[in-house]
Parts: sequence; structure tokens; C-alpha cells
Amino acid sequence: MSHAPTDAATYPPAELDRRFYAFAVDRLVAWGLYAAASYAAWRYLIEPGDVGAGIAAIVATVLVVGLCFSLLLGLVGTSPGKALVGLRVVEVSSGSAIGVGRALLRTLVLGVAALPTFGLGVATLAWTAVMDRGKQRRGWHDYVSHAVVVDVRPAPVVDEVVAERPRQIVNLTAMRLVPAPVAAPPSTPPRAPRPSSPPQPRTAPAPSAPAPAPAAPLPPRPTTPPPATPPPVTPPPVSVPSAPPAAPEPTRVPKLGHPLVAAPPPGPRWRVTFDTGETFVVNGLALVGRRPEARPGESVSHLVPLRSSDMSLSKTHAQFQVTPAGALVVMDRGSTNGSVVIRQGVSKALTAGRPATLLAGDKVRFGDRQMTVEQA
Repeated sequence: MSHAPTDAATYPPAELDRRFYAFAVDRLVAWGLYAAASYAAWRYLIEPGDVGAGIAAIVATVLVVGLCFSLLLGLVGTSPGKALVGLRVVEVSSGSAIGVGRALLRTLVLGVAALPTFGLGVATLAWTAVMDRGKQRRGWHDYVSHAVVVDVRPAPVVDEVVAERPRQIVNLTAMRLVPAPVAAPPSTPPRAPRPSSPPQPRTAPAPSAPAPAPAAPLPPRPTTPPPATPPPVTPPPVSVPSAPPAAPEPTRVPKLGHPLVAAPPPGPRWRVTFDTGETFVVNGLALVGRRPEARPGESVSHLVPLRSSDMSLSKTHAQFQVTPAGALVVMDRGSTNGSVVIRQGVSKALTAGRPATLLAGDKVRFGDRQMTVEQA
């Protein structure tokens, strides 16, 4: 019987302390069953005198318990201890159950290591898991069964926290006391001079009409001719001097020796350190991978090529950058093995294409490489 591949391969490898807790619970359950079977065999078989049947009953109990554990491990990838702490044993490449045959082999190796040897056998298996070069904490019993132990607990949602900056305090009283800037008077265009009209010639007075003849002859009366009315005199046009044009505002040129310095970006500065020893302060978009390349039109400040011993790191695996608000965000770029954020010992797999905010002390795992975040 074989299980279809699950998404267990996308979960992070289990921590060694949780694997120890699961192993201890499994040993307690098995030893409890062995003790119960031994007591029953002693009470009902060995004490009455049937020693061979009693020993056979104890051995059969050990084999049956081991077979039951192997069936659970091979078919569903779990055991009482692993189910209690949220672990699962899966095939390393496909994420499916390892099968009953490999589970029997794995149980046999663990059983031999757990023999009374002052704990040296179990300690040796734990040492092989600590020194795993693949960074998946696989011991020798995991390698012989092509298995890996993963943490399948629901990952807590990482809240995207944006670092708050101190608010700027505005002194309203000081603003009221500052005098208002005097606006420059608007420049008036020069007025065009009026066209000068030529002086009009003086006209002679019109001749007076002849007086009508009297009806009867009268003696002539001396008359004084009326004074001639002078024609109206038109004053010469007065030319108004035009206002000089307003001088243009002089262009302010910065003095030499005092260059303009751009203000530093707001918020904290972030430093990242990789397990390869490389470290730098994030000043723009950074790409991580085996041979990271920018997309067309993408402005990249940091290209971080990393070595991958098991090829678990994609060519362009992930990216991270500082937002205008001063927060450091990371995003997986659709890598094959995904990216994991570890915050205070709790792991969360990132969703490809969805950014997540990082905090100081966080660790990010890209394949078999790890990055640590701190404030510069």
C-alpha cells in the first residue's frame, strides 16, 4: 500500500529537541507494553514452571509492538510520540510515506541503537543528525530509509508589522508668530504711447448775415460790429512716459564647495548576515540565489550569489528590500524548495509572490542557506 505524495515536503525539517521528545514518548509507550507483557508472562507462564513459553511470549510482544510501530510509520508516517508533538516521517524527494519495508529497516536501526549501551547508540544517531551536511537534520537511520522528519504543525501567521516612526511635532504658536511672506508686486506691461494727432488749423470766423432792409426808411444808426469769437484751441497731446519693464528674478546658483546633500531615508537601517559570512546593509532591492538575475527593467542594488551543496537553492530564489516606511520585507520568487521565516523558534513557509515583513532577530532559510536580520 502506498500513499500519494502530500505537501509534507514543503514543511521545514523538524528541530532536534522535538525529535527527542517524540522518541522519548515512543520509548515510554513501547517499554510500558513490554513491562505489561513481561508481568503477564511471569505471572501466568514462568512462575507456574513454563519458562520457555514465558520467554516466547515476551519476545513475541516485542516483535508485535515493533511491527505495529513500523506499520504506522510506513503507511501514515507517524507514531504516538510524533503525532503528539506534530512531526511526520516522509520520503525525502516526494513527500509521500516511506512504505512498510523502509519503516521496518528504520525501526530495526533505532532498536539496535536503543540497546543497553549507556545511551551511546542513540547519542551516535543524534550526532549524525546534528552533523548533517544537507541542513535537514537527517541521521544515519533517516539516510538508510531515504526519509526526513518534518514539522507539520500549523505555522502561525506572521503579522506584517511596519516599524512606527516618531511623529513630527508642530509648534502652532511659533507658526502664528512667523510673519507672512510679502508677495512681490505684479509687474505691469509698458503702456503703448498714444498716437499724436496733428494740430488742427485755425478757422476764420464765419461772415455775419446781412441785416434785412427796414420797411420804412429810418435815419442810419451807427452800429458796432460784434467781436469775433475765437475758435476753440485743442491742447497738444501729452506723451506719458512708459514704465520700465520689471527686471527678471535672478536665478540662484548654489555656491561651489557646498553641494546639495539628499536627506537620508526615514526609518531604521537593516543589516543582513548569511551563513557563508557575507554581510551588508540593505540599501535597495537585493536578489538571492545560485546565480541571481534581475528582470528586464528591474533596478537591483545587491546581487547575492550563494553556494548550494544539495542544489536546494534556485537560480533566483528570493528577494528582499526596505520599504519607504523603513520596514524590511522578503518575498519568495517562486523557488523550487521555497523559503522559510524563523521567528523565536517558530518556522513559517513563505507564499511565493507574497511579501512578509521581517523583524530584528528573524532568520530566513533559502534552501540550504540561512540569513539573519538585525538593525544596523
